[in-house]
Amino acid sequence: MHLFDRVSGLNILLDEVKVPAEQVSRAPRYLSVALTNTCELRCAYCYAPKHAAVLDTGRVVAWAAELDGAGCLGIGFGGGEPTAHPRFAQLCAQIAAATSMAVTFTTHGHRLTPQLADILRGAVHFSRLSVDGVGATYERLRRRPFAAVLAAAALLRSVAPFGVNVVVNADTIGELDQLAEFAADAGASELLLLPEQPTAATSGISDRDAERLVRWVQTARPQVRLAISRSGLEGSVPAVETIPGEQPLDAHMHVDATGVLRPHAYASVGTPIEDFIMDAVQALREAA
Repeated sequence: MHLFDRVSGLNILLDEVKVPAEQVSRAPRYLSVALTNTCELRCAYCYAPKHAAVLDTGRVVAWAAELDGAGCLGIGFGGGEPTAHPRFAQLCAQIAAATSMAVTFTTHGHRLTPQLADILRGAVHFSRLSVDGVGATYERLRRRPFAAVLAAAALLRSVAPFGVNVVVNADTIGELDQLAEFAADAGASELLLLPEQPTAATSGISDRDAERLVRWVQTARPQVRLAISRSGLEGSVPAVETIPGEQPLDAHMHVDATGVLRPHAYASVGTPIEDFIMDAVQALREAA
């Protein structure tokens, strides 16, 4: 039995309680949703599709209600840049009010305003700020002022607890200490490490930098919690297994901006969602 509080993020696993198979949640524990492929940044290492696509608000709300009833604990919005979706704030508010799921999102932060933060307060339970490098490195990679990231962090902190994401590659591997310090100073609760994935423009994190990342995780003593994406390296670092024996498709699935359900955001194949998302969930499980 798994108890979850979406406001504090507290998880309690009662593994001594035997739950009948028919009562086990059919939905993934967490669903990520790319609301749109739109993003004004042009990061060479970004794996998100570049063709125009945006999800209909009504479909996303219906999926959320269906998933909530099937036992999903959280829905996280990304993209592209989720705040570029024309009804992003309203979508968060609707789902927070109509379901028991945690509502989260990942952002580059450059579209955040005090007005948007006011609307999101109470409608979002956690957010993530993408920060690839600090100072001059960030400005070279993202072509935006690093000072704006500091302002975005302050706005996110005023909305709900937040974490910091970093794509780990040749440009950022040498700045992990500074990024951990930035996250702690900004009031973040977590630093999520995202080893760079191969794209049409990049080959992904090198073996050398992957080894450096593993060594850093093993020896670093940051003031924030560390997390790492499912990228093949998570087995090489001391990581906590959220639910012992949990299968990847039980933990997480991803919907892209065209409405295709995939095992994760990097997957090249998936199942189009027709009338009901739980039908696609079942089809994806059967195809695995």
